[in-house]
Amino acid sequence: MNIANKHPGLDSGAGRYRFLFAGGGTGGHLFPAVAVAQKIKQMKPESEILFIGNKSKIEGTVVPKLGFTFRHIWIKGLTRSFKPENILFPLKLIVSFIQSLLININFKPVVAIGTGGYVSAPAIFSASIMGAKIILLEQNSYPGLTTRLLERFADQVHISFEDSKKYLRRQDRIFVTGNPVRSDLGTIDKAEALQKFNLDISKKTLLVIGGSLGARSINESVAASVNRFEAEGFQIIWQTGKYYYHEYSAYNSSAVKVNAFIDNMNAAYSACDLLIARAGATTIAEITTLGIASVLIPSPNVAANHQFYNAKSLAEKEAAILIEDKHLLNTLFDNVEAILKDDERLNRLRKNAQSLSKPDALFIIAGQAIKLAEHI
Repeated sequence: MNIANKHPGLDSGAGRYRFLFAGGGTGGHLFPAVAVAQKIKQMKPESEILFIGNKSKIEGTVVPKLGFTFRHIWIKGLTRSFKPENILFPLKLIVSFIQSLLININFKPVVAIGTGGYVSAPAIFSASIMGAKIILLEQNSYPGLTTRLLERFADQVHISFEDSKKYLRRQDRIFVTGNPVRSDLGTIDKAEALQKFNLDISKKTLLVIGGSLGARSINESVAASVNRFEAEGFQIIWQTGKYYYHEYSAYNSSAVKVNAFIDNMNAAYSACDLLIARAGATTIAEITTLGIASVLIPSPNVAANHQFYNAKSLAEKEAAILIEDKHLLNTLFDNVEAILKDDERLNRLRKNAQSLSKPDALFIIAGQAIKLAEHI
């Protein structure tokens, strides 16, 4: 059926470039969507862009601040431990589908882009019913449940890891494009970056990131080793997360810079010789794009253990060091010390990480979305 029949007034001019985005719950699902939306707007300023999400999650705060139209639906993900609200999940799913369908009827998207999370399912499914072309982005090595359920409706599925192919059915619609990162991501001069943190350019620098909220096991392990790191002449930029800052702020010193949150990640990445972080898809995309040596500690509290598979994909190519969370406390110092004292290994990790980057992912995905809109 001609899409113009479903979208009255749609022609080669105004109205052709209407893009719906759905993805959220975490920054890993949201920020790739934001990056693509911003790129589309840059390439086609006349584009109309709408985000669907949950107002109590990260997208409810971030998206309106960026100037995009945001519509709220009820759905929230299931919690891993049993909570009474899980009983409401089927009802939330039905209500969210109806809400999404009404939003789609009103907005009439030409292309809908889903980046994962539970919110994508009703939003993208209802967009497909309305005749929109569907693009899915899968950031993780092991595709999430939402991607696997929506795959049958997709015109294109853009994945970040070659390993993901074996878990998906529609091989003719899969593209190993990479995970789009924000266009302003980059590095600055290392000396300038270290100066921003008031650190010594002659010392090796460790960057610790546990996410915006923080990671207890990472913070505990760094705290247990911080004196030994300083004794070895290493310095640390440490993002504890807002929930843990007061617990660890006392470690702040001339060689240890403790932050609840780091706003200038370009400077932090530029300053570091080695990164300690969780293995979320956005982190993986950023360290491969920038060629950063890293120790990755997969979170044990994520669906389908996908962070482990993300880190494993890099570790098998000697593009990162993988330490499981349960071993972190006893092995962190020895691993970090060995890497920071071996310049050849550091350089190999950087080179191998950058070899896995796909810097054109953002341009390719935005371009494909525009192309689909123009060829309906």
